[in-house]
Amino acid sequence: MNRQAGVQPMNVIATRALAGLSAALAVLSAAAGAAAAAPPAYALVGKIAGPDGYWDYASYDPASHRIYVSRDYGVMAVDLDTGAAMPKLATGQRVHATVPLPGGKTLLTTNGETNSVAILDAASGAALASLPAGQGPDGAAFDPASGLVFVMNGKSGDATLVDPLARQVVGTIPIGGELEFPASDGQGRVYVNVADKAEVAVLDVKARAVVARYKLAGCEDPSGLAYVPGLKAVISVCDNGVAKVIGADGTDLASLAIGKGPDAVIVDAARKLAFVPSGYDGTLAVIDIADRRRLAVLEEVPTGHGAHTGALDPRSGRLYLPTCDYGPPAQPGGKRPHLAGTFGVLVVAPR
Repeated sequence: MNRQAGVQPMNVIATRALAGLSAALAVLSAAAGAAAAAPPAYALVGKIAGPDGYWDYASYDPASHRIYVSRDYGVMAVDLDTGAAMPKLATGQRVHATVPLPGGKTLLTTNGETNSVAILDAASGAALASLPAGQGPDGAAFDPASGLVFVMNGKSGDATLVDPLARQVVGTIPIGGELEFPASDGQGRVYVNVADKAEVAVLDVKARAVVARYKLAGCEDPSGLAYVPGLKAVISVCDNGVAKVIGADGTDLASLAIGKGPDAVIVDAARKLAFVPSGYDGTLAVIDIADRRRLAVLEEVPTGHGAHTGALDPRSGRLYLPTCDYGPPAQPGGKRPHLAGTFGVLVVAPR
């Protein structure tokens, strides 16, 4: 049979049409799969009121399902089952860190004004012991490998090691520099940010010594720090708006742009996300930590000036960020004053 020029048989047309339809469906399926795999977006959904005044680090206790906020007067707690706040659970002297201890019955706090560490009853807030620390105790972290709490003394440049069961100081590790926050890998290493040297010092728990120092290129005044087991790396945040991701072996994995004035790294291991609240810019950076080869900031959630620390409820995925409202500075370039009656813990949740 003769064919007209340019006219194709129906079976060829049908085959090509089916191929095109299959390709289109594949693209749509891939897009739907990518959308389904995308991490949830986050939004500010509420605020839990508390007393005015200074605050610092926040922490989560899985045993009691509470958030603890370190305050100038002591410790504020939030019951996540009821949403009720306990404005003054415990007294203290400019508390910087509140560390929930295993079992949920006791807490450890660092007291900057008295250069001391307190062990408290978690239910009542009553003081069980007061122990000497170095000068300017600040960040602290429990190390499950040794059962000790590592307290970073920002002014004397050393770490105080506390046995919370014996309620005793059991050692000191000289490090040097202005120390900020520590993070344990649970396997014999504790990492700590050294603010004035822009580095991470690596402590050997058994040897009780510094075994490595990792420079943080492009970082100014590092503060918040977290260890991410899935990456075998630490995330260190810098005052100049940079989050550095450094491998446990010192490899520089990434420099991510975040807001300025961060002071904490919050890791959600189940959702493979990390969060960095930045107080100067008033944003919460959401970072994809699923793969060390594809580290990226997914979004920045508006929170408000001053929200620079926080804690995560891993069950709900909600974050709790203490802050307050601010007035204009008295003079150009000056500090913005806290507005009375505005302190609270912001609640940020997956949409």
